[in-house]
Amino acid sequence: MYSIVDIEATGGNASIGKITEVAIYRFDGEKIIDSFSSLVNPQMKIPIYVQRLTGINDKMAKGAPLFSELADSIFKILKDSIFVAHNVKADYSFIQTAFLASGIEYSSERLCTLELSKELLPEAPAHGLEKVCDYLQIEVENRHRATGDALATVELFKHLLQVDTTNLIQKLKRKAR
Repeated sequence: MYSIVDIEATGGNASIGKITEVAIYRFDGEKIIDSFSSLVNPQMKIPIYVQRLTGINDKMAKGAPLFSELADSIFKILKDSIFVAHNVKADYSFIQTAFLASGIEYSSERLCTLELSKELLPEAPAHGLEKVCDYLQIEVENRHRATGDALATVELFKHLLQVDTTNLIQKLKRKAR
C-alpha cells in the first residue's frame, strides 16, 4: 500500500517553514482507495512569492485548521503504507516535523518518484514533476497545489510501476532514520 503525498508550504525548509496545504492519495498499486486533502493554517505569514506560486494566501490559510487538528486523520491515512512523493525528502521532512510538533512520532518507508523517474525514464528531457508529466502526457491540473500535484504524482507512479521491469521500486524504498 502506498500513500502518495504532496504538500505546499511557506518555504522550502521544514525547520523554519510550515505546511499550508496537504493532499494524500492512498493507492493500492492500481487505483486510489482513499484520499485526504486540506488547507492548513501555518500560524505564520505566507511569503508573497509563495502566495503567487500556489494561490494560497494568508486569508485562506487563517481560516484553515491547524496541522495538530488534522494530525490524527493524516496519520490514519499514512499508517501502514509507503510514503511516496516527488522529491520525497522535502515532503516527508515537512510531514514528520509537523507530526513531531503535534506530539506524534512518525516514520515510514518512502519512495521518491523524482529518483525513480531518473532511473526508469532516462530518456525524459527533465525529471521535475511538470516536465516529466509533460513528457508522459500526464495532465497536471492545479499545478503548485497539493491536490493537483499529488494526483499527477499518482499517475506518474502508476506509469513507473508499469515500466519497472527490474524491481527497482522495491530496491529504492528508504527506511526512515
